Amino acid sequence: MTQVTQQATDAELIECSLQQPECFAALFHRHYSTIHGYAERRLSRPLADDIAAEVFLIAFDRRGTYDLSRSDARPWLYGIASNLISRHHRTEIRQYRALARTGAKEVGEDHAERVVDSLDAFATRGRLAAALAELPAGDRDVLLLVAWAELTSDEVGRALGVPAGTVRSRLHRARTKIRAVLDPALTRKER
Repeated sequence: MTQVTQQATDAELIECSLQQPECFAALFHRHYSTIHGYAERRLSRPLADDIAAEVFLIAFDRRGTYDLSRSDARPWLYGIASNLISRHHRTEIRQYRALARTGAKEVGEDHAERVVDSLDAFATRGRLAAALAELPAGDRDVLLLVAWAELTSDEVGRALGVPAGTVRSRLHRARTKIRAVLDPALTRKER
């Protein structure tokens, strides 16, 4: 990437790509790894490869409709990714349920990572996976976009095409359900 494309906002890159399609490559290089990581956490590595590639194909095709007043394209890209992931909803749910049943780590994690993880985190992972599998898709999307993609409520709203207030409601509902599964004693005290 050139110095100019490194300093350009996402909106400027998208606008440039309307006349010079090769400008879109800078946007791809800037955000591919985070979009891929999000998809991999939600599904699996092989599916993440396909999802991430498709996100950028769709974004490239739709770049003419991008709101250039938005300098950061991450919410737009995460919205595309979330829509594609929702098509793989059954796969995602099966993965969470299998993870909850086995309590096993994801395939591909190396031995050093397994050793470093605490036993508490290991025990919690299965319960968390089960709780995620039980969340409604909209609540799960909001929670994971906030937790894994580190988007704000406004950005998640733009990504999913819902008002920020709806995002906050879904996030509160999801956190409450997750908290109840991870620490039932805490939930009983709050009542």
